Amino acid sequence: MTKAGKKQAEDFLKLLEQGHSGIKQTLEDKNYEVTLDLLSQCQECAIKLGESIEATEGEDCAAIPVIEDYCEHAYQIYDTIQQGGAVSADQACKILRKSLIRMENSVKNDIPERREVVFLPYKASMWDSLESVWRAADDDTECDAYVIPIPYYDKNPDGRFGQMHYEGDQYPDYVPITGYEEYDLALHRPDMIFIHNPYDNCNFATSVLPQFYSKNLKQYTEKLVYIPYFILDEIDPSNREAVKGISDFCIAPGVLNADVVVVQSENMRQIYINVLSEEVGENTRFYWEKKILGLGSPKIDKILGSKEEDFEIPGEWMRLLTKPDGSRKKVILYNTSGKALLQHKEKMLRKMESVFHIFRENAEDVVLLWRPHPLVRAMIESMHPQIWEEYRKIVEQYRAEGWGIYDDSAELDRALVLCDAYYGDGSSLVQLCQKTGKPVMLQNVEII
Repeated sequence: MTKAGKKQAEDFLKLLEQGHSGIKQTLEDKNYEVTLDLLSQCQECAIKLGESIEATEGEDCAAIPVIEDYCEHAYQIYDTIQQGGAVSADQACKILRKSLIRMENSVKNDIPERREVVFLPYKASMWDSLESVWRAADDDTECDAYVIPIPYYDKNPDGRFGQMHYEGDQYPDYVPITGYEEYDLALHRPDMIFIHNPYDNCNFATSVLPQFYSKNLKQYTEKLVYIPYFILDEIDPSNREAVKGISDFCIAPGVLNADVVVVQSENMRQIYINVLSEEVGENTRFYWEKKILGLGSPKIDKILGSKEEDFEIPGEWMRLLTKPDGSRKKVILYNTSGKALLQHKEKMLRKMESVFHIFRENAEDVVLLWRPHPLVRAMIESMHPQIWEEYRKIVEQYRAEGWGIYDDSAELDRALVLCDAYYGDGSSLVQLCQKTGKPVMLQNVEII
């Protein structure tokens, strides 16, 4: 049981002790109607305590029969009074007190206090932003770690929820998945909850279930931790213009609501602190300095620890990757973002067609591995349905022609390991490629 769960159990026991004082007083005053009500309330309180313990520790927990014994004693006293029998206030409270002490000892000694940590990813392709932290928690013999993928919705142009997506079946085989409907946060009250989606209701393209908004998760844990699913370009904290361009990331609801925020570097930590202090008030700087930690991104841990043999490479990919003489072609990772499409619209579509033409002409020596941002559809279909239709046709044509690889899987790191270089829009992938020493070139939509 978690520390918070044990405290909740102790609070139940304190309520019972208060109830006993009321029972003694009302018995002495012969106010039996109130006595019966108090006994009933004590029994209900003990039942709730038992249900809470059973939910987290199982029905075989040694505390369960002790609680059942208390309920039986309370019922016997209740039944005697209801039947008109004589009940001594001192004797009744002695029985209840003795049973309560047994419960207190059992909760203290029979229920081990363990750390319980919950990870709430929503996009499987973004799991790498939490994986190394999960591995550390999972390896800790005194910690129970749960990975609970949560559903998310596309947003319609009017802001209402559209299609729901759940990607719990897309995680690596070595990651044990718990269904989001199987785990009751209110009952478990985990010691820590990790999230990588900071937007709550502020994202115009997608939204997780509102019950998993950061503002709601806070009530179920002592420590809500936010780790971004993205990596931003490293910039100088004194470059006000550049900082202004990323300031929205610094004041997202998840940043404000979390107890701890882990960012990619000490430089980025300083940027978050400066932006938040300016936004909320300079007198709050000490608070942000304590809360924002520049410990690095788990995404970097993941890619630096990955190698090609860790992944299953589809046969069709291998056919495209291999030259007739058996040697390997160069692989260019082509990443396109929803932001670029929203900004440049038709011009961006023409740019993509130009890129495909060039790589099609050179397919004997180079393979294009096209990996669009996982939220492209949600962003474009919601904001510009007409652009989405034309974009969809481009995707269908690219896939039908079969000269390049199209990758919309959750295996981001597979693409990063396979590629020899990066080309495309600005993205977290740029930083990851640079960390592995691979060359990067950003595309210019003006050059066709």
